[in-house]
Amino acid sequence: MAIEFTLNGEERAFAGDPRTPLLDVLRDDCRLTSTKSVCRAGFCGACTVMIDGAPVPACQRPIGMLEGAEIVTIEGISPPEELNPVQRAFLEHDVVQCGMCFPGMVITLTDFLRRNDAPSRGEVKAALSGNMCRCTGYERIIDAVMSICAMDTQPVEAVSR
Repeated sequence: MAIEFTLNGEERAFAGDPRTPLLDVLRDDCRLTSTKSVCRAGFCGACTVMIDGAPVPACQRPIGMLEGAEIVTIEGISPPEELNPVQRAFLEHDVVQCGMCFPGMVITLTDFLRRNDAPSRGEVKAALSGNMCRCTGYERIIDAVMSICAMDTQPVEAVSR
């Protein structure tokens, strides 16, 4: 029996072992390799995706639990020809180092800013508590997020197509 779900706005089905982590389905079966496999324990946040509107570590969700779910990865967070506000701010503030944490942070922070469009630096730090970066001191990341909040633009929209 196939497990059916929506991935970045497209209907998909998986017919393998229902215990397979979503992370493996995304990377191996769907060939969406931007969701990173780092700790495989739900600790680092690198594999964070949106499942039914909430950020979740993909390594900790068996595909069998996702029948009918709406899943959004970094590939689906904005149209292919555009960057979302978090991606753009990361680029402008030279946040990206090795890139392993980047997809999970973008997903986490996009969701956070959708819910809180005027956070304090402390609130941004707290929002990042489930995302580890080994390359930076987080200050540029926080600066990038604060720059989004300082701009007179539309708030970050919900991540879905």
